[in-house]
Amino acid sequence: MSATDHYDRLESRDPGAREAALMAALPAQVAHAQVHTRAYAEVLAGVQADRITSREALARLPLTRKHELLQRRQARGDADPFGGYAAIGWLGTGSGRGAGKVFQSPGPLYEPEGAASDYWRIARALHAAGFRAGDLVHNSFSYHLTPAGSMVENGALALGCTVFPGGVGQVELQLQAMRDLKPHGYVGTPSFLKILLEKAEEAAGAALPLRRALVSGEACPPALRDWFAARGVTVYQFYATAELGLIAYETEAREGLVLDEQLIVEIVEPGGGTPLPAGEVGEVVVTTLNPDHPLIRFATGDLSALLPGPCPTGRTNARLRGWLGRADQAAKVRGMFVHPAQVAELLKRHPEVGRARLVVSGALAQDHLLLRAEAAERDEALAARLATTLRELTRLRGEVELLPPGSLPGDGRLIEDARRYD
Repeated sequence: MSATDHYDRLESRDPGAREAALMAALPAQVAHAQVHTRAYAEVLAGVQADRITSREALARLPLTRKHELLQRRQARGDADPFGGYAAIGWLGTGSGRGAGKVFQSPGPLYEPEGAASDYWRIARALHAAGFRAGDLVHNSFSYHLTPAGSMVENGALALGCTVFPGGVGQVELQLQAMRDLKPHGYVGTPSFLKILLEKAEEAAGAALPLRRALVSGEACPPALRDWFAARGVTVYQFYATAELGLIAYETEAREGLVLDEQLIVEIVEPGGGTPLPAGEVGEVVVTTLNPDHPLIRFATGDLSALLPGPCPTGRTNARLRGWLGRADQAAKVRGMFVHPAQVAELLKRHPEVGRARLVVSGALAQDHLLLRAEAAERDEALAARLATTLRELTRLRGEVELLPPGSLPGDGRLIEDARRYD
């Protein structure tokens, strides 16, 4: 893989030309959102779209936060599962444009997948990780409910690859498929890749043929990347969300994550919307040029910072330092976001519990969930009920520790991320 082997010419174009193209497309996208989505017709009422031609003008528009998507969906009920933020409905209705698939992420929120090739723009990240036409991609992202599996499949097919839809779980069957099919690379979470490699090592003489991987959904710190490299697997990361698709991707330079070409990305003051200078840590805010789901200034809740200068590979777009935490208390655990609102809902369902705090611990892709809850009556039956509710709300298994009333601090914190990636 050559440092100058780019996916297309967009990656190496003059930064000024890129900025001019994005700013030229911005007013049309704002106008499109105002006309074709109920939510932005209200949120951007009175905004003159033809005047939103600069980052300064964009920064004057309000942020869109994930909880707003949920609130509008709940307010609309069955009338609009997308909460008024999508410009398309089902296939075969209206103009004929529509969602070929619909996915669910925690909330629940629903995201449409339109008909465009490489709809989520993942092919660019796959190419940077060394995947090429004719490769077999073992895709271990989830194919049910959430869009991750489909995101990768769309991108791989657009790149000319063949895909094995492994999905999550069923370790022995996935290992057998890898031994039989000998895929050129893996795509999925780093924790599941680690599990597969460890299981393969337990079977003497049955090493996997993997040589490259593209991972996301969890942190992949240098120590874990080195662990993979020691087993012959070169791992790259990409940053994406269910609402936006690809945001940024890693290159062989290993110096930050290069932004995708079809987004306008801002780093803003956490909790506010004021853009910060390059180098300062703030919240990642994205405006997408996707006409089907035209999110304007979508606040991801993730923290990062812009790196100075271009990527050493010759890609000229701006780069993120990587994932630097959350602007709120939310935490990503085994590829799924856990939100304070989910812990609050657990408390609402169990009035016999006082305060509660969900503690995320572990290292090297081995996340552990512990719900610490205060209760006057501390018995195994209550702990079992809490564990069941926790799994229902978060789709994750966790342990429960019951504590005497008054044990937890009254600081309003519902999630504690105690993981260390040193």
